[in-house]
Amino acid sequence: MINREQYTSGPANVARVQKDGEKWTLILVRELRYAPEKVWQAITDPAHLREWAPFDADRNLGTAGTTVKLTTVGAPAPRVTETTVTRADAPKLLEYTWGDFNMRWELEALGDGTRLTLWTNIGHRFIAMGAAGWHICFDVLDHFLSGTPIGRMVGPDAIKFGGWQRLNAEYAKQFGIETPAWPPNSGKA
Repeated sequence: MINREQYTSGPANVARVQKDGEKWTLILVRELRYAPEKVWQAITDPAHLREWAPFDADRNLGTAGTTVKLTTVGAPAPRVTETTVTRADAPKLLEYTWGDFNMRWELEALGDGTRLTLWTNIGHRFIAMGAAGWHICFDVLDHFLSGTPIGRMVGPDAIKFGGWQRLNAEYAKQFGIETPAWPPNSGKA
C-alpha cells in the first residue's frame, strides 16, 4: 500500500448530472487501463469491493437474480440493505439498488482498457457530495487495480480528506447548486 498522504485527487471532471424535474441522476465516467473482465471483478466481487467501494457486499453481485446484503461503510450506525441484482451481463452491464439508489454500471472496452460509467439517482441537495465521494472511490479503485492500493476512503474518512472538500465545492459549482456545508450545521459554505 502506498502512503495515502501522497494521494491527490484530480480535477472535478468525471461527473455530470442529468435532471428530469425533481429527479437527478449522477453520472460518473472513468477511463481505466484495465480490461473489462478485471473491472467487472472489482465491481462485483466482495473482496474487491472492500478495497474501494462505499459498501460491503455479503456475496458476489455478478449474477442476475442474486439477493445480496449491502452494508454502508462509514455510516454513524450500520445500514444494511438487501437488494436483488436485476441485470448482470458480464463484463458489460450491472444493475441493482443500494437502499434508495438505483445503480447502473456500464463497462465499455476501450482499446486495452475500459470506460466505466456509473448512473445513480441521488437527491439534488447531496449530488455534489455524492460526486466527490464517488470520484474518490474511482481514484481508489484505479490504485487498487494498478496494484498500488491506498485503502478505501469513504464516509468520514473521505470527508476529512482535503481533496473531498475541494471536489465537493467544484462539483457544486459545475452543477449550479449551492455548496453544501459539511458537516451539517458547520456554518461553512
